[in-house]
Amino acid sequence: MRLLTALLSGLLFGVGLMVSGMANPAKVLGFLDIAGRWDPSLALVMGGALAASSIALGFAKGRKKSLLGSHMHIPALTPVTFRLVAGSAVFGIGWGLAGLCPGPALVALGAGLPKASGFVAAMLAGMMAFEFIERAKQRRQQA
Repeated sequence: MRLLTALLSGLLFGVGLMVSGMANPAKVLGFLDIAGRWDPSLALVMGGALAASSIALGFAKGRKKSLLGSHMHIPALTPVTFRLVAGSAVFGIGWGLAGLCPGPALVALGAGLPKASGFVAAMLAGMMAFEFIERAKQRRQQA
């Protein structure tokens, strides 16, 4: 049941990204071009996503288990650090240059958008580099 729910959730998410235009780099870049021909339509998509997730988070906060019986993992509030700000800046720069972020990039890759393959390859390389660096830090701290 969990696998079916995960599959249906992923499909719904992907379809939503395609219908909203979030998997279309040109539409995303139009939204980010506030000094030129700005396209505000994605602001409505983001606002709708924030509203829906706020309602879901409010419902989930009072629960110890999900509706399917899994343990709930609700992140704790953490302070804003340099690392968080720097990572957010790198994410935003990448989003602005490519017009893609991780979720929409995977949807665009599945839809056969050529630009997505390079983005996903770079994203995976960045994730692997991060893991390598973090593990090296942990090994140094344990030594």
